[in-house]
Amino acid sequence: MSYQEAKQAYGAIGIDTDAAIARLKEVPISLHCWQGDDVKGFDQKDAALTGGIQTTGNYPGRARTPEELMADIDQVLKLCPGKKKINLHASYAIFAPENGGWVDRDKLEPKHFAKWVEFCRERGLGADFNPTFFSHPKCDPLPLSSPDSETRRFWVEHGKACIRISSYLARELGQSCTMNIWTGDGFKDIPADRMGPRQRYQESLDEILSEPYNFDEVKPCVESKVFGIDVEAYTAGSAEFTLLYALLTPHADLKKLQDQGKFTQLLVQQEELKTLPFGEVWKEYCDSCGVPADGQWMKTVEDYENSVLRKRV
Repeated sequence: MSYQEAKQAYGAIGIDTDAAIARLKEVPISLHCWQGDDVKGFDQKDAALTGGIQTTGNYPGRARTPEELMADIDQVLKLCPGKKKINLHASYAIFAPENGGWVDRDKLEPKHFAKWVEFCRERGLGADFNPTFFSHPKCDPLPLSSPDSETRRFWVEHGKACIRISSYLARELGQSCTMNIWTGDGFKDIPADRMGPRQRYQESLDEILSEPYNFDEVKPCVESKVFGIDVEAYTAGSAEFTLLYALLTPHADLKKLQDQGKFTQLLVQQEELKTLPFGEVWKEYCDSCGVPADGQWMKTVEDYENSVLRKRV
């Protein structure tokens, strides 16, 4: 099937694929930082991953330094279509003699991310940010919902520092910064007290968000947390959040059917959407952005793994 045929198929349900592609090109997609270094980070030397993280930090060839991560991101940028942002974890702070050297997470400052700003500015990228509420001696293992007030205070101060850093990234790069809050607050075993941790979790979040910020610059959000290693039985807090698929979906028509109670028609239309030629629209999007389409880019990735990543020992 050609793109023109796919365009006609989507046009039959009121979707303009050209408009969807044009709109998607203007939507900045954040590159997940944890895919860059297996979320090991650079601030806690030889620290084990904790807090429900479902990776080991031992991915072969993972970036061991900020410079290696930057090189890997450059390779990714060559293969991804559309507008991009990078997503930074607080544990990717860059410490150097000129900025005072290492500090703990509750004392992080914008200056520790100046080199990341330089990296983004040179490539026309925005930046999003993640506080790092895991893999640290002060994870007991609960950061924001810990019954220990000193532990909670440390992590609240870390969260406030991250808001200040997010504001800095937004101002310096001229794009809003989504600050994504993900924590490992939870238990492996069924807890006796479910409400207490949730109350402390909420109070900690409220205190973090009491740090002044401009919502036009910083967009705080709470990431879903429903399962992870050592938190199988209970998590203190979660929220749901969510792309070409969304732009190719006739939302108004589906909503109308739902509001009218025509659930059989709604089911039929939802099922028919699954067989529309999405792949041809995606290929057209990649072609228009000058990047390899599906079936073409994996060879480039394998070459990079063999020539760069496998040499990191």
